[in-house]
Amino acid sequence: MNNSTSTPLDALIKQVLAFREARDWQQFHTLRNLIVSTSIEAGELLETIQWKDDAQIAAMLADPAARAHLEQECADVFIYLLLTAHTAGFDLVKAAADKVRVNETRYPVEKAKGNAKKHSDL
Repeated sequence: MNNSTSTPLDALIKQVLAFREARDWQQFHTLRNLIVSTSIEAGELLETIQWKDDAQIAAMLADPAARAHLEQECADVFIYLLLTAHTAGFDLVKAAADKVRVNETRYPVEKAKGNAKKHSDL
């Protein structure tokens, strides 16, 4: 990896992989296990707002400890997504950009603006 083209995401992936390697956890990080773990961590993220209304969620963001907890849960999901993409051999940033382009055709502005209908119901 050339430092002149290295991105913060590249550095993060290297950091995550080094962390995993130092603990000999790659043996547990099969694609199946990583996808399962991503879902579990997403559930923990969801739990941070369970039973809260929008005002309570806004108040939660104003509380440094609660906000830090939210950040940690988001980071767990993000790390597992990075490991999933790395293990499956694709660029997660490119995949996300490609998905935005797909969604641009599924949700044309003139049909989708201001409503939350699924593309098949537009």
